[in-house]
Amino acid sequence: MGKVVLGVSVGVAVAALVVGRRVKSRKKWNRVVGVLKELEESCETTVGRLRQVVDAMAVEMHAGLASEGGSKLKMLLTFVDNLPSGSEKGIFYALDLGGTNFRVLRVELGGQRSDLDPDVEQQPIPEQLMTGRSEDLFDFIASSLYRFVEKGNDSVQSPVTKELGFTFSFPVKQTSVSSGVLIKWTKAFAINDMVGKEVAGALQQALTRKGLNMRVAVLQVNDTVGTIALGRYHDEDTVAAVIIGTGTNACYWERTDAIIKCQGLVTTSGSMVVNMEWGNFWSSHLPRTSYDIELDAESPNPNDQGFEKMISGMYLGDIVRRVILRMSEESDIFGPVSFRLYMPFALRTPVMAAMHEDDSPELMEVARILKDVLDIPDIPLKARKLVVKICDVVTRRAARLAAAGIVGILKKIGRDGSGGITGGRSRSDVKMRRTAVAVEGSLYTQYTMFREYLHEALNEILGEDIARHVVINVTEDGSGTGASLLAASHSSSGTVDNIQLV
Repeated sequence: MGKVVLGVSVGVAVAALVVGRRVKSRKKWNRVVGVLKELEESCETTVGRLRQVVDAMAVEMHAGLASEGGSKLKMLLTFVDNLPSGSEKGIFYALDLGGTNFRVLRVELGGQRSDLDPDVEQQPIPEQLMTGRSEDLFDFIASSLYRFVEKGNDSVQSPVTKELGFTFSFPVKQTSVSSGVLIKWTKAFAINDMVGKEVAGALQQALTRKGLNMRVAVLQVNDTVGTIALGRYHDEDTVAAVIIGTGTNACYWERTDAIIKCQGLVTTSGSMVVNMEWGNFWSSHLPRTSYDIELDAESPNPNDQGFEKMISGMYLGDIVRRVILRMSEESDIFGPVSFRLYMPFALRTPVMAAMHEDDSPELMEVARILKDVLDIPDIPLKARKLVVKICDVVTRRAARLAAAGIVGILKKIGRDGSGGITGGRSRSDVKMRRTAVAVEGSLYTQYTMFREYLHEALNEILGEDIARHVVINVTEDGSGTGASLLAASHSSSGTVDNIQLV
């Protein structure tokens, strides 16, 4: 009898232990589910909220055009007042200088929106030229351009002036479509005698010394301007351009009389491309989480580029990493906390996207990435599904906010169907014109879920009747091919550079 009682007691104890473990496990799971629910609520982007972001973007654009420093949006003048029409003919060149390599391009245009098939060469810049004299750097570039022209169908000795679009991706105070003063060097360049000097003029002098009959027709200091040029070349209804890649920015075609901070500005076309620098946009309506606040505080530029930190490829993967870290600290569902979860940017956005888009039944790609990248091995399927959901929440918010930004631009220029009504609802009495937006950048072009969420949000914000008039066109290489098209639209045979700031 005693043995029976003992057996029953042991059985009860074991059952209690099992139940206790299940209860403890359930509590841990509930904690991570709670973290996910909190993330979902913090990232919520209802249509109402997105329309508030649209209105805020339009308001900030107005403020940035009204006065310098009047908005988080810089609304920079580009002096580009003539975009390609597709009828351009001839051979045009581009130089893209923005890092340790530079590119030279040649495009032959045949009119009637002919296909673009640029010849491209890339060349490294010798290290000593990045810290030497400006004359040596530009002489080196001019010599490379000379050899590039020699190789093509265009004669070096031709009396016809060759037109060049110059993309110079460094901080510059632009003073005309073809001139600007260098504010400072970045990206390992430190050529002191160039700071405070006119950039395009330095290149022009080097071309002259080399005996190359080439004119710097356009100085482009932001890739989005080349992107809108590409967009307009292929589609005459293009009114804006957005880059959504590692970083993000936007520009658009604005009436010059709306640029109040430069009263008296006159252009032949009556309009000009404005570089918004929209990565710095901010509004209290943006759905910010504790992870965004931590990321911003630990960044090299706290309180700057708030919009960019929520929507661009540089940051999305790191936001996901921070959420997984929080869950790991709250529960052992991912095992012992991996030291890699404490490493900023250990999870890059392309890798995060691969997890998000893993459609295998067992999410084996998710398992592989967690193991190889974050050193989190052997986690159960339900935990892998949790990771996919985190990726989805962060990406969906980013894409929908990017869509709201685009609609904000359309609202500012009266292309959103609202007739200027705050709240974004379309009016039946407003005739909507076909409107095209050029988009460039890997986050949009290579991340299917991001792209689908962006389009979904455009439809929701604008309403289907208006959204069907808005076209998103993918472009490629605004910094190179786009610059050559700008050279074509501002060639000396067509337009004159007569707009400048004194």
